[in-house]
Amino acid sequence: MHDAVTFPDAPNPGADAEATRAFVGWMLERFERFDTVLTTSFGMEGCALIDLVASHRRPLEIWYLDTGFFFPETLALRDRMIARYPHLRFVDRGTELSPALQAELFGDLLWQTDPDLCCHLRKVTPMRNALREADVWITAITRSQSPERAAAPLIGWDAGYQVLKINPLIDWDRARVWDYVRAHEVPHNPLHERGYSTIGCTHCTRPIAGLSPADYSRDGRWSTFAKTECGLHGPVPLTPRPE
Repeated sequence: MHDAVTFPDAPNPGADAEATRAFVGWMLERFERFDTVLTTSFGMEGCALIDLVASHRRPLEIWYLDTGFFFPETLALRDRMIARYPHLRFVDRGTELSPALQAELFGDLLWQTDPDLCCHLRKVTPMRNALREADVWITAITRSQSPERAAAPLIGWDAGYQVLKINPLIDWDRARVWDYVRAHEVPHNPLHERGYSTIGCTHCTRPIAGLSPADYSRDGRWSTFAKTECGLHGPVPLTPRPE
């Protein structure tokens, strides 16, 4: 689903901050004539990548999907990022399906009865619709985050969304991200310091006891289900679902 694409002139970012910054600069210049976007859920990796992009002082759209179930801390972080990086344009590409209408159409507490459908409605479908306007999709996923992401390429063709997908932090791990965030005073979600490794919707995210901000785990997501991915990344097919 994600076939690697090679550009001979691309620098190797590895897990080094300055090498990654050089790769990001190459990426922004190489694809400046294309419709290029960076998407984020305002997790720690996304905030670090936005900071690396911002250091090049080039305009770029940053898309996020407000599911209607963001933590207040996530919304506050979004506002801090907007204020810190005024030359970047933050755009909400979230669903127009209100929580009330979702409940009317699919029943109350859909995230408990069918979390895959809930993610499809509130994340996958809006992203699929948004990416029809893009040629290049930049994300902050890393190989260390999950087995489903372990084989993700630095640059690849995403057949599901029909875009070139670039993952500049692909060789980083959470400890490296945390070092960067602290060294550069990058805004980040305070929930990371309360045991939340990854932060999604309020209903489907819980803290993990004893987890530090330098640790990464997906155990706090959909913890009562055999589910670790919302469907935006990894080998999750974009199959038609009721909408």
